[in-house]
Amino acid sequence: MDMKQMMKQAQRMQLELNRAQEEIKTMTYEASSGGGMVKVTARGDNTLVDVSIDASVVDPEDVEMLQDLVLAAANEALAGVNELSQARINSVTGGMKGMPGF
Repeated sequence: MDMKQMMKQAQRMQLELNRAQEEIKTMTYEASSGGGMVKVTARGDNTLVDVSIDASVVDPEDVEMLQDLVLAAANEALAGVNELSQARINSVTGGMKGMPGF
């Protein structure tokens, strides 16, 4: 492959990578804890966009349990959206790591 073809291929890959990064920003992942009593939705830009707490899990005498459930769901949602993001990037780059610009 000559240098000109390589440059064209790199430009195409960069365009696809930019498209993928824009898609990732809008991807969402919902996770739950406590048997679905607490649900958290994260977006690909690593922001939490929704938290849902079933009223039956709210106990003023056990705030720590609710805090733990929220943290567990939030961490799972962020990990899940990160996994989705990485899969999308890998679909563009073929899993290349450590290359400048990718």
